[in-house]
Amino acid sequence: MPAALQQNQDINRNHFTRTKSDDQYSTAVNPYWVRLLKLLQMDVRYERCVGTELFTADGRRILDFLSGYCVHNLGHNHPAIIESVKDELDRRGPAMLQSHVPELAGELAARLCALAGGDVRKVFFCSSGSEGVEAAIKFAKAHTKREGLLYAEGAFHGLTCGALSLMGDAFWKQGFGALLPGTQQVPFNDLDALERELKTKRYAALFLEPIQGEAGIRVPHNKYLQQAQALCKRHGTLLVLDEVQTGFYRTGKFLAAHHYGVDADMIVLAKAISGGLVPSGAVLMTEAVHRSVYGSLRRSLIHTSTYSENGLAMRVGLAVLDALERERCEAHSAVMGDYARQHLGKSLGNFEMVEEIRGEGLFSGIAFRAPKKLSLRAPFEVFVKIHPAMFGQVLVMRLFRDHGILAQICGNNFMVLKVAPPLTVTREQIDTFVDAVAQVVESAHSPGTFWSEALGLARRVTNI
Repeated sequence: MPAALQQNQDINRNHFTRTKSDDQYSTAVNPYWVRLLKLLQMDVRYERCVGTELFTADGRRILDFLSGYCVHNLGHNHPAIIESVKDELDRRGPAMLQSHVPELAGELAARLCALAGGDVRKVFFCSSGSEGVEAAIKFAKAHTKREGLLYAEGAFHGLTCGALSLMGDAFWKQGFGALLPGTQQVPFNDLDALERELKTKRYAALFLEPIQGEAGIRVPHNKYLQQAQALCKRHGTLLVLDEVQTGFYRTGKFLAAHHYGVDADMIVLAKAISGGLVPSGAVLMTEAVHRSVYGSLRRSLIHTSTYSENGLAMRVGLAVLDALERERCEAHSAVMGDYARQHLGKSLGNFEMVEEIRGEGLFSGIAFRAPKKLSLRAPFEVFVKIHPAMFGQVLVMRLFRDHGILAQICGNNFMVLKVAPPLTVTREQIDTFVDAVAQVVESAHSPGTFWSEALGLARRVTNI
């Protein structure tokens, strides 16, 4: 058979397979997600994912600069993680017995506490960041005997009911009825507003992301976190740090809190602990908080979870820590993050719509602003009226379709493009990303195809 004919048959077969899979997903799971991917021309079928590279059925190579929202700190399908899963399965050891001492959980807990430092000594394992936040809510109330909860404006702590109660953006809450009472939002970086609330003595805990992710990679002001911790101690409120996106050397330190010299009462971890393969999460806490929950024989099982401490997740967690250390991801994240921000600053600094490049380690954001030039401002304002995410999504679409870059805008700030590749990213891959972003941003500063295509996308959105 001629090579060209064989290639056409392979393409047709792949298209048929993808179409069938899309139809099944649309029918049985989420039709609007399928429509959105098609609208953004991102509905490709991935056949193989390795490190920072994603390979599609039609022969494209995509560079991943999102990392599954910071799940793939070690890249996709890291060989050590895969081997750890195989070894644990081949061992045929105890899994989900619920009536034994899981030795791997003890080992992983000890290592996490040692890496976190401070006063944390105990760990509760779970299956996700949201589940970890739910546990932290319960534990904070048990310890303080208070009902109120504080959180920062722009926060993203998860989408289960308790975690959703700690979200400032009303969009995520719409249609789900009453959530937890007694929750209160305070501005991020505002110590005066925080102290006013803490003085009331109503709050069990203050939940903070050390660097806010979905709010636009917002870095705290100097001493903000230290002073927030001091205020919490003064007024009897626990400090809970959500390091779900920022943990495991994402920011160049094991925890983002380590940049600021802060020791929390509880720390929520997830995402990267899974190696991208086995869902897992952990809540680290002080002895005092732990005793408030598990304070007697009778209460030894007062809070648990079916998949907590399961052998596969614990084995993967240990393999992740080993690989992060072996590959010196702490130093690499810091060096590559500085390089990326410097390169982005040089390449994008003269564009009027680029406001700032910010972040720590390989957790950065490109913040955009509305254009001043009338020829650009008019279409920009039209798109914002249609949907505030329109401009950002066109950037994402153009990066993916024209340059083979997978990225995304922040969930609570549609004017910030997140830059979060695997910690194993190379200098050459960063150069490719920066060049692609510069080309897309340059096109956005000229009347022409960027805006006409965006207008077409806006028309299609209104018809869905």
